[in-house]
Amino acid sequence: MDILQTLLNQGKKQKFSAWQIELTTRCPLLCTMCIKEEYKIEHHRDMHINDFKKILPYLKDVENVVLEGWGESLLHKDLIECIRLVKQEGARAGFVTSGAGLTDEYAAKLISAEVDFIGFSLAGATPETHNAIRVNSDFHTLINSIKFFGKPAGKHKFFRKPAVHIDYLMLKENIDELPILIDLAEEMGIHEIILLNIIQISNSFQNRGKVFTCNNREPYKELMKKVVKRAGQLNIRLTVPNLTPCRTAVCSENPLKNIYISVEGSVSPCVYLYPPVPGQFKKIFCDKEYVAEKVSFGNIFQEPFDSIWNKKEYTDFRNCFTKKQYLPQPCMTCHKILGF
Repeated sequence: MDILQTLLNQGKKQKFSAWQIELTTRCPLLCTMCIKEEYKIEHHRDMHINDFKKILPYLKDVENVVLEGWGESLLHKDLIECIRLVKQEGARAGFVTSGAGLTDEYAAKLISAEVDFIGFSLAGATPETHNAIRVNSDFHTLINSIKFFGKPAGKHKFFRKPAVHIDYLMLKENIDELPILIDLAEEMGIHEIILLNIIQISNSFQNRGKVFTCNNREPYKELMKKVVKRAGQLNIRLTVPNLTPCRTAVCSENPLKNIYISVEGSVSPCVYLYPPVPGQFKKIFCDKEYVAEKVSFGNIFQEPFDSIWNKKEYTDFRNCFTKKQYLPQPCMTCHKILGF
């Protein structure tokens, strides 16, 4: 892309904020809070690079492309190529990772490809807690990987390093380690932390582990004040979700500006509406159990995206938010709509 076209793209307001594209369903971890642990289904599918290329023409209207779904993107053999292809279309490219399979050599290739952003998933600020929740992950290896990106450029100084943040899933098992996490981030040279709640709750064990409540009792109020204050002192940007309900007009997944594309090409409003299970799936919402259907409005490998986006069913789904009269049925039992 020539410099003029690059500058024109930078000044253009994009139609979509983010497209989340699942490159693989494979993951070596057995995380206790993952829907895969409830259904025990074998996941070993990768998106073929030729199918990925079918998505590229639409990315000129997209600001950010998140190359991640229900699997570990580092395991996809063409991840580096996918990043380069996305950037050629003028979009920013990045992903969230457990760090599984990341070596210094692989990290150097990511930097060389000029990946724009990387989120590292932590589930504890100590080895004992993190490793117990993200089974098969190694805390020390992950910390070393994060430090690789957080430290000064060194021999990779001629390449722009990506923006790096920590994604921390808050659970009763690990929330008391948040003060440690803030200091750990500072030590690693990371200045952004996104705190997350468990949204897709698939069993009673996961439900007991959540830190938010659907009543108005404010859990962990004093702890969160302490954490926010410490982050401010260290100039760390901290994103904190609600821990008590606050119904939102449009959730943070924002289906008006974002979409999710599964490994087989299915287009869904968000990742939580298309989990890696066949057909129906169980979800626990505000301590009550429901049965949900996966939501897809078409397959981008088989039909033009415009025809999918403009289908009556998809338009009706989005109109539920724009007209603010009622929620789409699939979203009525999602914790995201309560600000969690």
